Amino acid sequence: MRRPASTSTPAVRTAARWAGLLGTLLLAAACGGGGGGASSPTGGEAPAPSAPAAALPTPQELQCQAAGWQREVVVVAGRARLVLWKAPAGGAWRQGAIVVMHGGGGTHTNFCVANVALIAPQVRFTDQALAEGFAVFLLDSSDQVLDPVGRLCGKIWDDPVNPRENLDLPFIDQVLGALLPARRPAGSRGEVFLTGLSSGGFMALRAASRFGDRIAALAPVSAGDPYGWVRDCAPLPTDRTNVFGVGRDADTGRTMSEPGACAAPVFAREQPWDTSPGGVRPPVRQFHHEADGILDRSCVQRAAVQMAANGFRPQAPFELSGPPRDAAWHYWLDDYNTPILRFFAAQIR
Repeated sequence: MRRPASTSTPAVRTAARWAGLLGTLLLAAACGGGGGGASSPTGGEAPAPSAPAAALPTPQELQCQAAGWQREVVVVAGRARLVLWKAPAGGAWRQGAIVVMHGGGGTHTNFCVANVALIAPQVRFTDQALAEGFAVFLLDSSDQVLDPVGRLCGKIWDDPVNPRENLDLPFIDQVLGALLPARRPAGSRGEVFLTGLSSGGFMALRAASRFGDRIAALAPVSAGDPYGWVRDCAPLPTDRTNVFGVGRDADTGRTMSEPGACAAPVFAREQPWDTSPGGVRPPVRQFHHEADGILDRSCVQRAAVQMAANGFRPQAPFELSGPPRDAAWHYWLDDYNTPILRFFAAQIR
């Protein structure tokens, strides 16, 4: 479904002109937290190992906490991973819960505090979700992702398939299997919905493939096929301060911002998709702008083709149209907010 973008979006386009500054503004503080283990017990026993310390809250996270968001630290594979979450008014999750993954170079706080205009639509999304009765869980990526030859990629999700253990699937597994059930109040809906922007949208599709039996619906935003692309994290002069290199389509080898980058005659280099127990695939609807200048439309279309080939039943995408090709159309737009929430609400039975 193609729709013209709303008249509010030119302001977002203007904000995107200084998107390079955004990386600096959104970089999470890398301060080491205190938190030693217990004192050594008597009897000569070795002290118990202490849990890894989480980073101290950034100024943005403190703003979110002041607005009622709660911090959780999830320890997975020796790493302390961060989550912010908030329940709707009244406590009970009347519409279930939404798990959100931010875009590359950002943080989970992008969905709970807007100190720059570019991310204000993301905060308006979570405000609207809470007002409509959804609980919202914001997951933070790591800065430890490596490309296939071992170069650091920056503050980004580990969404492509690589010949090593994935950093983020175990984290998402813990959130879905332990954190959400522990925080869900009596009388709440049990549905869990998944969305994410850009790298977070790629990761959301990867997670929905692995944990489809626990996901009620998926809405990737400005995202493509995590099984059909590779990262090249060799630093470039045009890089942001905390994201390095480029993404390339696995079959064409072209940078995914190029027109037609993912339009291959065959997808011979597609990696095998993850499967969930029972092969369950949740309902999915893609959200994007046809003039996205960062992720070409052909890459969104590749994802749709591969979802259908791997057991998903994608609904017609929500596709915005409008002015010429521009990087600004890659970002989360206000036009997506109500349609995503209506899509999620329609899956509640």
